[in-house]
Amino acid sequence: MARHVVLYVVAHQPRRLKLPAEPIPADASPQDIERCLFDEDLDRHYFQKAAPNCYHPTTALFHRLVQQGLHLSIGFSFSLLRQAEIWEPELLARFQELVAHPNVELVCEEPYHSFLPLIDLPRFSKRMRWAQQNLDRIFDRKPRITDTTEMLMSDAIYWALEKAGFHGALMDGRPRVLEWRQPGYVYHGGGDLRLLARHHRLSDDVGYRFSDRGESGWTLAADTYARWIAETPGDLVFLGWDYETFGELHSRETGIFEFLAHLPEELTKQGVISLTPSRALELYGSQAHHLPLPALGCTWAGGGGLGFFLGNPCQQTLFRLMFSGYNKALLTGNARLIDLALWLMQSDNLHAVQWAGGWGPEAEISAGYTPQEWWQRLGTEGITREMQQVYVNFHKALEYYTQVAARGAS
Repeated sequence: MARHVVLYVVAHQPRRLKLPAEPIPADASPQDIERCLFDEDLDRHYFQKAAPNCYHPTTALFHRLVQQGLHLSIGFSFSLLRQAEIWEPELLARFQELVAHPNVELVCEEPYHSFLPLIDLPRFSKRMRWAQQNLDRIFDRKPRITDTTEMLMSDAIYWALEKAGFHGALMDGRPRVLEWRQPGYVYHGGGDLRLLARHHRLSDDVGYRFSDRGESGWTLAADTYARWIAETPGDLVFLGWDYETFGELHSRETGIFEFLAHLPEELTKQGVISLTPSRALELYGSQAHHLPLPALGCTWAGGGGLGFFLGNPCQQTLFRLMFSGYNKALLTGNARLIDLALWLMQSDNLHAVQWAGGWGPEAEISAGYTPQEWWQRLGTEGITREMQQVYVNFHKALEYYTQVAARGAS
């Protein structure tokens, strides 16, 4: 049975598209193109909603718990850090103070929460090193463990992360990947890079089901949950949650903060010790088991495959537009435009229209994730049409710069 638990939370807010799509003048500057693409006012609204409900109280609670001995790991997207720096620098300072604690390990996220690893693996590997360096600048901590967008993992992504020089990476421990194996062990994909497999069911008992009146999780108590962890087969249990689980996905009224506050004590009663990911790899990395990784990526979203993000025609069209816009931006050689293309590859833009393929539990989650302002202004057909138009407008705006680059090369 499990003797150790690894707790991981990832904090993320997207850069939301400006809908309805705003026309971009043919010779617009990169700064003007950016203003036409992204809705800063909408981002500020949702950030300032999440900050008092989630980021401030959760960070304060985590700080108290790590001072009491809990070990924790945290990942941040650069869009969340960017918003905190612009609108609440004091929150960024609190994040920095939390990460500075010796019981906290900083995890390197795919910086823009993008699907770059599905499009350009060599650049993805370089971008992860870039993210590592920038996180070291922001937090004075150089991450050794990495996560990808939505825990995206495949055989090729594994080797790209190995090339980037990380010691360990995080993935989701679904049966579709592990098959007969248990998530409670350390794995590797053939190289030196070690893998921690998130316990999908136990993680989602808190992440999704905690406040669902239709599930037993509605009455989930810290002592019960700690017992489940202790009774799990394997060396350790790796739990992964969104930071927004606490106070946003589950409001304060559900008891989510009381649950989190009592969990460390209940784990101790069960003889379960918390570890950072790096410490877990020190203890169990030499015993890592080989795990054949899939050619197609697996994630922690939906059913665990890429169908959650690429399963309907609208998502597939957006992905093709992302791919085309990115490659056209590369042709310009303009670093600012390439950066905009990377921002446009955020997975959130595919998540936001998962519902376009039908209805059901996953579509309900996606619909709730889509900004209410979009529903009110545009409706179902308008959202899908205008999202695609944003990418078409970006593609057209690059024409001037591709022509300039072509003339310069001739």
